Amino acid sequence: MTVSNQTDHDYIEGEDDDHSSNPSTNISFSEVADKSISRRAFLSGGTALTAMGAVGTVAGGSLFAKDALAAASADPSTLTFDALPHAYDETHHVANGYDADILIRWGDPVVSGAPAFDPQNQTVEAQKLQFGYNNDFLGFAPLPRGANTANHGLLCVNHEYVNRKLMFPGDAGKDQNTQSKEQIGIEMAAHGHSVVEIKRDDAGNWSVVNGSQFNRRIHTETEMMISGPAAGHDRMKTSADASGTKVLGTLNNCAGSITPWGTVLIAEENFHGYFAGDPSKTSEAINYKRYGLKGKPRYGWHRFHDRFDVEKEPNEPNRFGWMVELDPYDPTSTPIKRTALGRFKHEGAHALVNKDGRVVVYSGDDQRFDYLYRFVSKNKIEPMNQEANRNILDDGTLYVAKFNADQSLEWMPLEFGKGPLIPANGFNSQADVMIETRRAADLMWATPMDRPEDVEPNLVNGKVYMMLTNNTKRKAGDENAANPRAKNKHGHIIEMTPPGGKMGADKDHTALTYKWDFFLLAGNPTNAEDKAVYHARTDEGQWLSCPDNCTFDTKGRIWIATDGAPKSGIADGVWAADTEGKGKAYVKLFFSTPLGAEHCGPCFNTDDSAYFAAVQHPGDTKGSTFENPSTRWPDFVENQPVKPAVMVITKVAGGPIG
Repeated sequence: MTVSNQTDHDYIEGEDDDHSSNPSTNISFSEVADKSISRRAFLSGGTALTAMGAVGTVAGGSLFAKDALAAASADPSTLTFDALPHAYDETHHVANGYDADILIRWGDPVVSGAPAFDPQNQTVEAQKLQFGYNNDFLGFAPLPRGANTANHGLLCVNHEYVNRKLMFPGDAGKDQNTQSKEQIGIEMAAHGHSVVEIKRDDAGNWSVVNGSQFNRRIHTETEMMISGPAAGHDRMKTSADASGTKVLGTLNNCAGSITPWGTVLIAEENFHGYFAGDPSKTSEAINYKRYGLKGKPRYGWHRFHDRFDVEKEPNEPNRFGWMVELDPYDPTSTPIKRTALGRFKHEGAHALVNKDGRVVVYSGDDQRFDYLYRFVSKNKIEPMNQEANRNILDDGTLYVAKFNADQSLEWMPLEFGKGPLIPANGFNSQADVMIETRRAADLMWATPMDRPEDVEPNLVNGKVYMMLTNNTKRKAGDENAANPRAKNKHGHIIEMTPPGGKMGADKDHTALTYKWDFFLLAGNPTNAEDKAVYHARTDEGQWLSCPDNCTFDTKGRIWIATDGAPKSGIADGVWAADTEGKGKAYVKLFFSTPLGAEHCGPCFNTDDSAYFAAVQHPGDTKGSTFENPSTRWPDFVENQPVKPAVMVITKVAGGPIG
C-alpha cells in the first residue's frame, strides 16, 4: 500500500471551490479599515477564549487576561468523554468507551433483488440496487412516521460523487475518455440517494432491514418534478422536456436535512462539473460563467448522454443546483426540485418552524466568496395536516445575508422588481432571479464569505451556526468583518442570533436583522500565523481545521465535522463542544477518519444513544488506486477496494453519546 499525507480529492470534488466564480467587488469593505475583532466577539457570553498570540490585543486589553488563564485550569465541558489525540492512519478511531461499527458500505444491498457486490464485474443494474458511492448527508427519520422512536427508523443517505481511480481497475480508473458506456452508467447509478430501514436489536446492535418496503435507491436517471417559481420557464425546457417541469435525476448531493414534516431535503452542489461543451456558445453564457461551467467536465457522461453537453442541450444545467425534497416514507413518491429555495451550489438546507408557524430554511453556497441564504415561507405549517404542508416550500421569500462591522446581520430579499433585480439587469421574472440566484445576490451587495457550507439552527438556544470551511484565496486587504483572516486555510464558525427571548422557541427567525458573533476561528492555537481562537483551555492536541458540517445533540451541544484537516497533518473527524456556559467553544475530538477520508453527515437518533457517521472518500490520497489503495478500509481484505461507508457509534455501557 502507498501512504501519503497529501490528498488530491480537492481536484476531483472541490476543484472549483478553490477558485471563485464571483466577479463582484463586494469583497472589499473600506469601512472596516482596521479589521479588528472586538473583545465582545471573542468573549461572547462571558466565555473566555484566547488567540494564543495570534490576534494580539483587542479592545479592553490582552486576550491573556487573568480570567482566561483561570479558565484553563479545569475542564469546563459538559462532555464527559476523554478527547482523542490527533491521528492520521489507515483506520478510524473513536473515544474510549465507545464502539464504532460499520452499518452499510458501498455495494451493499439496498433494494430487494440486489446481487452480491462484485467490484471486478460491476454492472449498472446492480449498482442501481446497491448502496451508492461517497456517502455524505445522513438523516434519521423515526418509524413509524411522527413517532419519537430511537431504535427504529429510516436512514437517509446522499451519494455525492464518485472516485473513478478507486472504483475501477485499469485504464477506466485513470481516464474518463477510456470508460465504456457501462462504466459511465455505473457512475451515474452510484450518485444520488439511498433510503434504508435500520433497527437496533435487544443486544444493542444496529443493522439494515434487508428487503424492507421502504428501502430505495435514487440516482441520476430517477424522474423528478420541478416546482416553484422556475417551473415551466423557457430556460428550464429541453428537447426531452418541453414542459420545463420534469428532469432526470439529481447530481452531487452533498448535505441536507430532515424537515419538521418528515421529508428529506437533499442539496445539489457542484453540478457544474458534469457538463461538457462550450458555455460561451449558448444563450446562458453569463449565467453559466457565474456557476463555474468551463466545458471541462470531471466526468465523461456527455460521451453517451447528450444532455450533459451544453452545446446540444443548452438549458440542461439550469435544471440542477436546486434543493430536492423527497418523502422517505413513500418509496413510490416522486422527488421534487424546490426552485423557490434558489439555485446555487447548495451544501445543504435546514428547515425549522418559526414561532409564528412559518417555515424558515437556511442554506450556504459552498464556494469561496459566495453567500449565506435564508428562505421564509409565505404560509404557515399545519402540524396535523401532512397534505397541506406538501408544497409549503414553493411559495415564500429567499433572502441573502449581509454581515456588518457592528455585528449586525441584514437579510436582503431577492424579489423580482425590487432594487436592482429588474429587466435592465437581465431579470424579467422571479424565475430569472431563482435561476441566477448568485448574480442576483451580487447585485444586492451580499457579503462574500469564506466558503459557507453547512448552516444549522440549534433548537435549544435558538441560534444559527454557519460552517466556513476555508478560503486560501482571500488576499490581505480583502478581509471583512465576518471573514477576518487573509489566506484562511483553516476556516471558522459564525454564530447568528435572531431577536427574541432566551429560549430557542422564542427566537424570531423571520426577522430582517440578527446579531452575529464568532464561535471559533479554527487552526492551531500554538501557531501565531493561524490566528486561531477557541476556548482558553484548547491546546495543541485538540485544535481542528476546516469545519464543514455540524449537528446538535438534544442538549444543544455542537458536533463539528471537518473536511480538509489532512492538509495540516491531522485527520478529519468530529469535534464536540458546548454552545453555552463555561465550556463554550472548548472542542473535544470524538472520532477521526482513515487516510484520505473526510467525515460527513453527523447525525443522532432521537435520544442521542446512536451517532451516525459518513466516512467519505477513504483512501483518496496521492497515488492511491483501485489496485493499490493507501488503505483498504473498512474491510481490510486484500481483494476488496477501499469503500466509503456509514458507521454507527454507541456507548459501550449504553446511554447518550457524549
